[in-house]
Amino acid sequence: MNTQSASRAPARRIPLLLATLLVVAGCSLTPVYERPAVSTPAAFKEANPAVEAAAAARWKTAAPAEDAHRGQWWTVFGDDTLNALEAEALAANQDLKAAAARLTQARALEGGARAERLPQVDAGFGPSRQRPSPASQGLDADASPAATTLWRAQASIGYEVDLFGRVAATVDAAGASTQQNEALLRSVQLALQADVAQAYFLVRELDAEQALFGATVDLRGEALKLVQLRFDAGDIGELDVARARTELASAQSEAHGIARRRAAAEHALATLLGKSPAEFSFAPQPLGRVTVAVPAGLPSALLERRPDIAAAERAMAAANARIGVARAAFFPRLTLTGALGYESAELGDLLQWSSRTFLLGPLAGTVLSLPIFDGGRRQAELDRSRAAYEEDVARYRQTVLTAFREVEDGLAAVRILGDQAGTQDAAVLAAERAAQLSQLQYREGATSFFEVIDADRSVLQQRRVAVQLDGERARSTVALIRALGGGWDAPSALGDGPAPARIAQRD
Repeated sequence: MNTQSASRAPARRIPLLLATLLVVAGCSLTPVYERPAVSTPAAFKEANPAVEAAAAARWKTAAPAEDAHRGQWWTVFGDDTLNALEAEALAANQDLKAAAARLTQARALEGGARAERLPQVDAGFGPSRQRPSPASQGLDADASPAATTLWRAQASIGYEVDLFGRVAATVDAAGASTQQNEALLRSVQLALQADVAQAYFLVRELDAEQALFGATVDLRGEALKLVQLRFDAGDIGELDVARARTELASAQSEAHGIARRRAAAEHALATLLGKSPAEFSFAPQPLGRVTVAVPAGLPSALLERRPDIAAAERAMAAANARIGVARAAFFPRLTLTGALGYESAELGDLLQWSSRTFLLGPLAGTVLSLPIFDGGRRQAELDRSRAAYEEDVARYRQTVLTAFREVEDGLAAVRILGDQAGTQDAAVLAAERAAQLSQLQYREGATSFFEVIDADRSVLQQRRVAVQLDGERARSTVALIRALGGGWDAPSALGDGPAPARIAQRD
């Protein structure tokens, strides 16, 4: 009786052990994830409260979902050509396609991780030919065992019970990586949209400079003819003629330099559109003054709007889940396996009922494996996972700081460039008036031709600075929208409400 009880005790412990392992199955060793705190100012330093309130009334902020499109924000510039270029870039840009392919890879990896939660079933069919050794059969060394052929047709199944949440943590890490790549795709998309807009405004700025120097070359050509006539009449000396020729050649040389820069800018724009420079040509379109009031909003909203911040945050979540995977490696793994099918020595007898066979448990190894000694490999992996998480935390905080800086830079640039443009307009008017007076005095003989040249040169310089400020202001507005995460939707209310942006063109 005692012997029977003793023999039954181990048999009872096995189901108890399995039940215990099933209870702990799904227990997670992953640290509870919380987004690290970052210092967020109450308001942007460079934001003008009065301008901010007026601009905010004209915009409706898009929903803070990093995986959603940010809207066609470039339409606030009211430029059909820019709208068409943006559509071309989104359809053909190769960097955007590469980012989309990376997202597809991440989703595939997530699908592979999720597949570990389900049983793996395989089927096989085929023969095996074997001649065992005499020793394996308990025969003499000079015995000659016969070779045998064994036909098999069977299905096998394998399933890992998720003890301590290893599989779940792997799935969580893969899911967070997918979300990270989704945010990175939106970041690449936003960067592409901003790059296209800035390249477009640069080309148009250079067109305006080219038009300015083209007019200057024509005017200086006419001035040279007039000076030449006066020289031929004996009214002036050859020095004035030489100076007129110098100014004409200088303007022509500067025009060639602008043409070179314009060609390079057009080539860069073609690349953004997914075209070779030979396939793209942009007709000259001088830039006018563009003014768009952009609301900065609250700094706290920036953490949700910027796709690069969202990507950095998802990278932290993935790293945190990988810590759980590394921790689970210290604990037992329970793998349930089995096989069911037929085996026979003859192919014709393979599907006979008497040929059926099954196997519960692994063909080699054990169902339950427990790591004991690995020379510190698992601890090293755990240390690496923790350090990777700390690295991602630091990168996230740095990304947030960089985002705040970019917004402050954009707000300051737009504000200061607006003030500078107003001052520059006054400088242009003063230079034009001085040039008119110098020409009148020269015709009356009250001043030298040198004074006329100097006044004309000042007008050209002031007008060129004004054109460059217009281009810089347009590009800075684009940079500010990009820094804010891009994308606003126009107010849905109809009627006499304000327009989504204020746009003024100066011819």
